Amino acid sequence: MDDAAARQLHDHPRTEATPWGLLLLLMALTSIGPTTLNVVVPALPVMANRLATDIATIQLTVSIYLLALAAGQLLMGPLSDRFGRRPVILAGIALTAAASVLAIAVATVESLIFARVLQALGASAGIVVSRAIIRDLFDRNRAAAMIGLVATVMVVVPTLGPLIGGLLDTGFGWESIFIFTAATSAAVVLWAAFALPETRGLNAPPGAPQGFFRGLAQLVRSARFLGYVCVGSFGSSTFFVFLGGGPHVVVTLMERSSAEYGVWFAISSIGYMAGNFGAARLSTRFGIDRLIWWGIAIEILGAAMSTVLATYAMHWGPIILFGPQMLISFGNGLLLPGAIAGAVSIRPQAAGTAAGITGFAQMALGAAVTQYAGTLLAESPTAIPLAVFMVALVAALALSFVLVRRS
Repeated sequence: MDDAAARQLHDHPRTEATPWGLLLLLMALTSIGPTTLNVVVPALPVMANRLATDIATIQLTVSIYLLALAAGQLLMGPLSDRFGRRPVILAGIALTAAASVLAIAVATVESLIFARVLQALGASAGIVVSRAIIRDLFDRNRAAAMIGLVATVMVVVPTLGPLIGGLLDTGFGWESIFIFTAATSAAVVLWAAFALPETRGLNAPPGAPQGFFRGLAQLVRSARFLGYVCVGSFGSSTFFVFLGGGPHVVVTLMERSSAEYGVWFAISSIGYMAGNFGAARLSTRFGIDRLIWWGIAIEILGAAMSTVLATYAMHWGPIILFGPQMLISFGNGLLLPGAIAGAVSIRPQAAGTAAGITGFAQMALGAAVTQYAGTLLAESPTAIPLAVFMVALVAALALSFVLVRRS
């Protein structure tokens, strides 16, 4: 798709068929971040031995990567507003490829952590700029549909990443993991270089100011923008709190194997994928605000069910967690594309900055609730604290959308 085709798609968004070629490319660009995050996990013990460090230190290659991935969105989004979507996303993914090559040659864990930070900063461009490109091309309701389709990658890839990493480490050694990330990142850069159009400015009226600080000031003064950001952050936090507390409940309290937990977790992700598919099908028909309300209602139902089952049915086993969680994930998948589309539509000229703030807020709150959920459940003999925490987050989610509606 060249720039002229992109402008035609923007000018006639409802008369064009779904641009699957562009969506597949955006899916690939988005997938670089979660793939590079998770693919190294199976090799962490081997890497710790090779670099003469302990497992707690080598674990920083994952946790610091996640922090850098969040912070990088605050940088890459505004840069794409200033210099264009295409050069920023190409440079970002190229940086990930180069950092992957650097990681192969490291001799110390500190050097590896540095390489991982560079990987994350580059990969963040794929996540945040892809959302801005979608908003450049489509109105906010259809943008939610397109974001819903692209977001399915964020579910599938984290599931496949550790499998790929484990196979590579077992067959060829841990260095092959970074060869894989370098090769895939380079291939995506080449694909984007030939197929990705420049879309910045398609939504900007003549004479619209493009200054970063002016755009940022207008965004943070908008109660509607802050409301959509909070909806997206609190909506997705229900997943992260489950990520932090679920293993303790299933493996420690219920005495089930980690393999069984993994199977249940993979099954529950179907709910989020179904929600994304529903958002893609329904957002242009009903609008993003109605889909957000539906998603909130479903999350409330799932959180209430989780509380009842955790209180009275612990003996039923993992189903008391994963049944309600599938419902909550469906609601999350339904509302999240609309929340992102709403946030990046407040000021289309600053769509990159808005996408960066939204992505950072999601990941920052997610990291905080993941850590707190693990701490909260560390000494608990039941799953009740996890369920109550989930209820509190869903209540905050509902209040956030009240802020959107009032403004």
